[in-house]
Formats: sequence, C-alpha cells, structure tokens
Amino acid sequence: MGFVFGVVAGIIVGLAIIVAFVRSENARSAQRSQLAATVAAFARMTVEDSRKLLPSQYYPSWVVFSNRQKLTWLNSHLTKIWPYVNEAASELIKTSVEPILEQYRPMILASLKFSKFTLGTVAPQFTGVSIIEDGGVDGVTMELEMQWDGNPNIILDIKTLLGVALPVQVKNIGFTGVFRLIFKPLVNEFPGFGAVCYSLRQKKKLDFTLKVIGGDISTIPGLYDAIEGTIRDAVEDSITWPVRKIVPILPGDYSDLELKPVGILEVKLVQAKELTNKDIIGKSDPYAVLYIRPIRDRMKKSKTINNDLNPIWNEHYEYIVEDVSTQHLIVKIYDSEGLQASELIGCAQIRLSDLEPGKVKDVWLKLVKDLELQRDNKNRGQVHLELLYCPFGMENSFTNPFAPNYSMTSLEKVLKSSTNGIEANGNENAATQKKKEVIIRGVLSVTVISAEELPAVDFMGKSDPFVVLTLRKAETKNKTRVVNDSLNPVWNQTFDFVVEDGLHDMLIVEVWDHDTFGKDYMGRCILTLTRVILEGEYKERFELDGAKSGYLNLHLKWMPQPIYRDS
Repeated sequence: MGFVFGVVAGIIVGLAIIVAFVRSENARSAQRSQLAATVAAFARMTVEDSRKLLPSQYYPSWVVFSNRQKLTWLNSHLTKIWPYVNEAASELIKTSVEPILEQYRPMILASLKFSKFTLGTVAPQFTGVSIIEDGGVDGVTMELEMQWDGNPNIILDIKTLLGVALPVQVKNIGFTGVFRLIFKPLVNEFPGFGAVCYSLRQKKKLDFTLKVIGGDISTIPGLYDAIEGTIRDAVEDSITWPVRKIVPILPGDYSDLELKPVGILEVKLVQAKELTNKDIIGKSDPYAVLYIRPIRDRMKKSKTINNDLNPIWNEHYEYIVEDVSTQHLIVKIYDSEGLQASELIGCAQIRLSDLEPGKVKDVWLKLVKDLELQRDNKNRGQVHLELLYCPFGMENSFTNPFAPNYSMTSLEKVLKSSTNGIEANGNENAATQKKKEVIIRGVLSVTVISAEELPAVDFMGKSDPFVVLTLRKAETKNKTRVVNDSLNPVWNQTFDFVVEDGLHDMLIVEVWDHDTFGKDYMGRCILTLTRVILEGEYKERFELDGAKSGYLNLHLKWMPQPIYRDS
C-alpha cells in the first residue's frame, strides 16, 4: 500500500514539476517575444514619438530632437546692441512702411502717416535657426524663428474725411514668426553671395491694440477695424512669403529673385456636408471664405445658404499662384449671424504642391478648428472642392476649360483676335463694344452602370433601388428602372442631357428605394462637369453621400458644341 502511495505521489510531484517547467518556459518565451516587439517598436520610433514619450523639460542636455538650433549667444549680443539697432532701424522702417499704409488706407480716412516710430527698449528674441534643404545648389536658405513682446512707441497721425485729426497709438505688440533669409546666387567673390532676400515666412502671432491718445477710438464706428485691417494687410502684402525683399550685396541684376506669378489656380467650391450646427433654433446659415494669401482683395466669399448643414454652392473662383512649393489654398466655413460677427464652423487647407498641373483634383477636406494644430477629433463636417492648377507657359500642353478661348475653332480665334485689335485701336462701334464670352454648351451622356453595397431599407433586408439624375441648372430629370430585391443592382441605362452652360452646371445623382406607398431616400452623388469637359469621358466609382454604405458606378461622356453669348 505504501509502495502504491509512493508511486502515485511521485507521479503527481513529477507532473507538477513538468507543468511548472512548461509554464515557466512559456512565460520566458512570452517575455522574449514582448521584448523583441518592444525593440522593433523602438526601431520604428520617429522624432515625434520621442517627443511624446519624453517631454522637453526632461530632455538630457545632449539630446536634440529638432533641426532648429537655439541661439542663446545671438540673443545675448542682440540685447547689448539693441539701442543702436533701434535708432538705425526705426527711421528705415518708418519711411518704407508709410507708402504701404497709404496704399491700403481705408476709404474713411483722408491720410495715414507716422508721427512717431521707435522700436522701444525690449529686444526681440531668436528662439531657433535652421537651414532649409530645398534642393537648390545656387543658394542657401536660412530660417530664424523670432519672438517679440515689445514696448515700441508708435503713433499714427490719422485724418478722417471730415477733417478730424486723431493721434492713434499702437500698443501691446506681441509677435511670433519665422523669417526666411535666402543668400543667392553663390559667387566666388567675397562675401560669397550676390544678394540677400528676406521675408516673413510664417506669421504665427501678431497681436496689438490701438488707442486714441486723449480719447476713445470706439467713438468713430468702424475706425478700429479699418486701421487694424490696414496694418494686417500691409504686413501680409509687403513682407509675408512669398513676397521677398532683395538687398543687393554685389552689383548685378537680381530681378529673377523677385516675386512673380507662376500660374492660375481654378477653384470650384462645390458643397459641404455634415456641418456643425451653431444655431440653437433652426440650422446654421453657412458661407465660405477661400484664399491663398489673406489679403482682402484676394479673398473670395461665397453666398450664404440659409438653414442648411449640407449646402451646395457650385461657385467658381480664380487665384494667382506665386510659389507652388509652399502655398496652400485655405477654406474657412462660417455661420452667418446677420449683423453680428459670424461664427467659425471649421477650416481646412490643401497644399498646392499636391496638385498635378492640368489635371482636375476632386477632394473632400475634413474641417478642423485650427489649421496650426491640425488635431481635432470633433466632427465639424467636410467641404468638397474641385481644383485645377494651370502653370504659365504650359498652355499648349493641356486645355483649360475655364479659359475664355476654350473650344473655339481656328476661325473663331482669328475673328476674336481681330475684334480685340479693333477695340484696342479705338475704332469702336456698337458691335465690337460688346464683350464676347464663350459658353461651353454640349450634350452630356451619362450611363448608370450599377450600384454596390447599398443599405437595406426594406423590412426583409432588401431594397428596390432606382436612380434619379438631375441637371441642376437646367432642371432636367431622368430616372432609371426599378431593380427589385437587390443591394447590388445593375442598370446599364444611358441618358443624354442638353447642357447650356457646362462650367456652371452640375449633375445630382440620387438613389431611391421604391416602395408601394412612396419612396425612401438612400443617398446621392453631386458631380460638376469640369472633369468630363476636360477629359472627354471617364468611368468612376462614386461613394454615396448621406448613406451608411454604397457606391455608384457611372460612365460620363461629353460631346461639345461651343456657342457665343453677348454679355
């Protein structure tokens, strides 16, 4: 009996040892796998990941996570020489800025000049410097990040149209930005470069207050906003990138370094969807502001669509492009509040370098609260844009449908150029005084091929879909047949639309579910005609807006018929 008990106990102990050993090996193996995964993750870690793991206040002194280097030595020397810099620079800035302020002087003012200008006793601080690798071999580009909370003494001598003279003080200036210096071209003479270009590459913050000396600026309605807008416009248009000021160092012609337009950006503001509602009663009244450079006469504002969180604008704008590599198109959507200040719903931007010249880019941009942060988890809606970049000098390589001579025959071009010549010579008559405009007219052929993954609308988990096609401006409608009990219907039906104004019309394609007692809306696609006019025909798979799921396969073809209209 004791023998049997010993055997059983030995087996149990042995099994326990084996189980313990296996579990120990499995745990060690899991630890090794976890360690290997951690090491692999460190290998893939980026600089941004490092910043998240280790906040800047805990960096060792020898750790550098940025190409931007600190300039403690420069700030120390600048503080010492600032009184001399202030005296030398104040008069130079005053004489160079006054003409710009006069250029942007608002209509309510008769004159706008400086009566006093000194930069104060507080020197700016340079918080970083970096060398920009732009691929160029004939120059060096440097960027200096600067911060200035100054105490300048700046007084504007303002005279209104009514003859009232007001001394306005500019106070509490706070500025943070990045200045770009370009040393170009590189030469074999001392100091090694022919000229220096300087520009305000990025304006992160520009705050200031205005105060009438011995009075209240608010007593004259609109004066504060007018002066503030003038100062901001002058800064934006005189020194902000891509504008650059050239300082010749060695004798030579440096006109190639000056700012020059390089192309035209055609923008169509199509629509927005799922906008945040800013109104307590009813829905927001959205409008859009679009610009490349935030100067008043270059910013475009759309019409206001009342009480609609899914507005359709279909408006076309044109912008001058000066630097494709750095410029952005910025879109801001506001809720109109009538006489009160509008409230920002959201904003978005797209780099012009993302556009392929001569090719239409159709994009949906997510709206965010702040373009600088670009981190916004809240759904503020999306905006739909159609973009076409047309560089100068490439007119013969592709056709711009927005150009005034698009689709003109050779005879029509000759007649138009000869008419323009007569007008230029002053031999005008009633016929030649009328401006001619080409309207893009033609026939749009749309084939509704099929749909995929439509949402189930019927109680039995199916749908009976059909498609309604509407040419919005002409209000022409067509409808496909109903396909019963299908979430992946096939139609293969073609419809022709006579289009009177192709660049300003749009096609709305809606999918509906047929029901005995009516119909249920399933989703839609909104298409401008720019791409089909430019390419002739194309086939595309479109995602349904307003639907949980679903795609629509369409084939579009354009048959042009250009005509003229007097305008």
